[in-house]
Amino acid sequence: MSEPTSETADHTSAARVAAAIGALTLRATRAGLYGRLTSGVEGVDATTYPVLSGLDRIGPATATRLAEAIGMDRTVTTRYATRLQEAGLVARRPDPSDARATRLALTADGERAVLALRAAMESFLAEEMATWPPGEATAFALRLEKLTEALASPDRSRTS
Repeated sequence: MSEPTSETADHTSAARVAAAIGALTLRATRAGLYGRLTSGVEGVDATTYPVLSGLDRIGPATATRLAEAIGMDRTVTTRYATRLQEAGLVARRPDPSDARATRLALTADGERAVLALRAAMESFLAEEMATWPPGEATAFALRLEKLTEALASPDRSRTS
């Protein structure tokens, strides 16, 4: 039996990464992770987490803009934003560019909740990677950042 070529090994690695990304983006995987992260954070659960996190990432936005950014239906986004508003984590403010619209924005309590959620994520990841060989977590982080940038910029030239 011959040894795999570099090209075959790269293809096999790419297939494994593709499968892992597929598993990571499954709704059930995300829901499990969000449920773990939101445990103990008042007013946030696995369903409202993407709305809160999305607002933190893109800033104040209309429900339509936020829904596009987080990949949810606008009516669902609005419903979850209402739950977060009732918990005091999100506020609705007039949209300065359209008097008929409102913008969703994090409140001070919402910002604190996001900090707690980010800390929970970092703690979870640090715990998972603590058993990795020295330097492997750093190398993984650098490569994941590079891959994420490439995935976010599909028109980017492969030679850059």
